[in-house]
Amino acid sequence: MGLIFSKSMNENLKSQQEFMLMNSRLQLERQLIMQNEMRERQMAMQIAWSREFLKYFGTFFGITAVSLTAGAIKGKKPVLIFPMVPLGFVLAYQYDMGYGTLIHRMKGEAENILETEKSKLQLPKGMITFESLEKARKEQSKFFIDK
Repeated sequence: MGLIFSKSMNENLKSQQEFMLMNSRLQLERQLIMQNEMRERQMAMQIAWSREFLKYFGTFFGITAVSLTAGAIKGKKPVLIFPMVPLGFVLAYQYDMGYGTLIHRMKGEAENILETEKSKLQLPKGMITFESLEKARKEQSKFFIDK
């Protein structure tokens, strides 16, 4: 009788362990999908911000270019055109960010860094551990009572 009861308990325990494993895998998959969704949304917002900024900066650049060129011609001062150079770089960067291939180049460079320069990515004092977190929590906690 005890053997039958023990066998049924073992089967029940095994099925619960399988269920817990499946459930934890499902939870991990959901977390990974959620993190990727958040990353994609943040990148989309960054690109959208660059495009919006480009509209305003492009207008500013156009007005400035016409004004400085007219002033340089009218006053015969070619020095007035020099501010166009750095403004042109900013305009080109924003265009590349919003509509060009800057994101793809940045992604490629990031992949290169992850593959070849791993040491530059290490945290000071190494990875955070549970023990280091607990130590910091105990040092900051006013209500901690050590038993």
